[in-house]
Amino acid sequence: MIPRWVATVAAVGALLVVLPLATMAARVNWADFWTLITSESSVAALLLSLRTSTVSTLLCLVVGVPLALVLARARFAGIDLLRSLVLVPLVLPPVVGGIALLYTFGRRGLLGESLELAGIQIAFSTAAVVLAQTFVALPFLVISLEGAVRTAGTRYDVVAATLGARPTTVLFRVTLPLVWPGLLSGTVLSFARCLGEFGATITFAGSLQGVTRTLPLEIYLQRETDPDAAVALSFVLVAVAVLVIGLTRSSRSAL
Repeated sequence: MIPRWVATVAAVGALLVVLPLATMAARVNWADFWTLITSESSVAALLLSLRTSTVSTLLCLVVGVPLALVLARARFAGIDLLRSLVLVPLVLPPVVGGIALLYTFGRRGLLGESLELAGIQIAFSTAAVVLAQTFVALPFLVISLEGAVRTAGTRYDVVAATLGARPTTVLFRVTLPLVWPGLLSGTVLSFARCLGEFGATITFAGSLQGVTRTLPLEIYLQRETDPDAAVALSFVLVAVAVLVIGLTRSSRSAL
């Protein structure tokens, strides 16, 4: 049974989140809503956000799953430092992440200058949007999956290994199925974070329509010229995030 004071504080916390969203929804110009969200720039920004967020999430899976497994199971000097560095983007201002990426992959950056000589330009391109989103979203996948792997333990992995299963077979047939809910949650959190990324993107990729101007950047620009469009697009972004999270929770409940 939950104490009454706990429920009261919880209600205040929920109100802190729900009230601003409800107020924003109330300010939407519903009469012109469709027109506001289907302008050329708005559609281009939405489609770019969905494409880059999908690619960034896949990239988070490719590098994040092995990283989470190493952090959860491996033991070596410096692992705590590695974990801290991997999770830094969780608390780092996104614009700082954008600056770090710029000095790494920019035209005069650590790797960018060599890439430029090879004819590969990353900064201020769609690839820069993907890198920025991956940089800020990767920790969400890693921290969710690492916790799930630690909770699952190694009992079933050891049993499978004693029966002759190779490490890769154990990983795909035993470990990952056991931690599937955690992996799914981390994937959704990463996608949602990618979809809402702003600071690192505008710093590292700029704001070029159809190339690097994602939906958050479009909302920021419309805020100055067309507030109604900014509110309408903000509502779309919230609705997409709620839909994705809701579908994921439904999928987890069905498992």
